[in-house]
Amino acid sequence: MLILRASNLNQPAVVHGFFGRRGGVSRGVYESLNCGPGSDDDRNAVLENRSRAVASLGAGGQLVTLYQVHSANALNITEPWEISANPRADGLVTNRAGIMLGILTADCAPVLFWDPEARVIGAAHAGWQGALSGIADSVVSAMRRLGATPEHIRAAVGPCIGPAAYEVGDEFEARFAVADPANTRFFSKPPRMTRWHFDLPAYVADRVRRAGVTAVELLGRCTYEEEENFFSYRRATHRQERDYGRDLSAIMLAG
Repeated sequence: MLILRASNLNQPAVVHGFFGRRGGVSRGVYESLNCGPGSDDDRNAVLENRSRAVASLGAGGQLVTLYQVHSANALNITEPWEISANPRADGLVTNRAGIMLGILTADCAPVLFWDPEARVIGAAHAGWQGALSGIADSVVSAMRRLGATPEHIRAAVGPCIGPAAYEVGDEFEARFAVADPANTRFFSKPPRMTRWHFDLPAYVADRVRRAGVTAVELLGRCTYEEEENFFSYRRATHRQERDYGRDLSAIMLAG
């Protein structure tokens, strides 16, 4: 099982992990640690994969995930729920031990947050739409309502599609430029290329910093390029595969 950890979150008071695709029971295009109930994978396999991921962190707790919709909506979680009741949102925060906040991705950026002083955690699903509309701001604001301070929050941007693999058109680049002319620094055109390349992890990290968080770590792993390690929506689309698996990223306060 592949579990990546951010150095700025690697403390006894909190458990976390950015999971890859290895170590589960799913087969075919979902091989093997597909944790996404929104996929067409066998539901029992998905449940077993999620159970294995939680157990691998060695701290118990109940995993909660969302019906992710590329929004800027973040929820304060006070009690866990069943998968069938997943609310539509893209961010979670809590100050309750034993609740494991989970984000599912397959090229979008997972972001995990922790304020060690206030003992508040958060998690965000940051695709380009959610990042542009302010999911990082929403998570930080929700954490502040629980007593967190942006200067104390630590954040980590996990595996996602990297700029070398993220080609976009002029309309895409223009949307970001209109929102903020400074966003153009996250786009480039390599030599002999006609399409823009978008640096999603750098943009997400910048939005986290602009929300007041200065301690931001980027893991720097590309989901598209590392086929053996991660699921990728764009790779599956390019290959005309019928579906794709989802990687799990999770964080929980230790008891």
